[in-house]
Amino acid sequence: MDLKAYLSEKQMMVDQALREIYPEPQGPAEALIEAMRYSLFAGGKRLRPILCIAAAEAVGGKGPDVLPVACGLELIHTYSLIHDDLPVMDDDDLRRGKPTSHKVFGEAVAVLAGDGLLTEAFRIMSSPEAANRFEPSTLLRVICLIAEAAGYKGMVGGQTADIKLEGKDLEPALVEFIHTHKTGALIRASAASGAILGGGNEEQVKAITSYGESIGLAFQIADDVLDIEGDTKTMGKGVGGDEQKKKITYPGVHGIAKSKEIQKDLVERAIKDLDRFDYRADPLRKIAVYIIERKK
Repeated sequence: MDLKAYLSEKQMMVDQALREIYPEPQGPAEALIEAMRYSLFAGGKRLRPILCIAAAEAVGGKGPDVLPVACGLELIHTYSLIHDDLPVMDDDDLRRGKPTSHKVFGEAVAVLAGDGLLTEAFRIMSSPEAANRFEPSTLLRVICLIAEAAGYKGMVGGQTADIKLEGKDLEPALVEFIHTHKTGALIRASAASGAILGGGNEEQVKAITSYGESIGLAFQIADDVLDIEGDTKTMGKGVGGDEQKKKITYPGVHGIAKSKEIQKDLVERAIKDLDRFDYRADPLRKIAVYIIERKK
């Protein structure tokens, strides 16, 4: 299959759905809506919603059916990037080749834009449109799964550890905790939610969840490596920040060569998890490889 064409098609699908959700900025909340749209349409890869769609298709579901949840996942991810860039967090000036939200709109509006995206995500996922497509218990299961992945048991917990452990002794257990929670949890939930909504049985959901766990960790290791080997122009953001901030990273603990070996093992494990699936899981297989071959 042509992964580039697949990603482009699904990205356009997600972008169209997101544009239908968000009106043009106007009214008293105009500045807030503008800030939310600025980050949401800044050129993201839409990896998490695409994983949700691809997982649903892998178990025989239809991609368009899961769009409310897929869009919700992208809103949660975008909110996390806005907050991650704030001066009290990583204090970054560039994101996807553009000035970060707080640089354009100010810190207060950037915080509120992140808050708005997060709450809007759960409104979309629990909307009548979503509820009409799935059994209530199935939709509730998925929303609970995503909320856990986004909260203190997942992304927020990992981000807190990332900040609190800056400059601490490099330990493999700590870097794995940070990566599997800060980045890996939402990626795992994206794949798992697609499998559930697509009608997968428990064995299929378990296999795709395991797949998501492996590629989630591989994705963040790739980010660690790119922060050393990448360049600002290609990546659209600054590089070398991890070392400057004394963050705990895989290259810092294991070195570049060993980190790349771990990446490769994780991808092989992820693809192995898909052995029970037919050609409909090919996008998931290709995405696993793409995650560690990407340049941004």
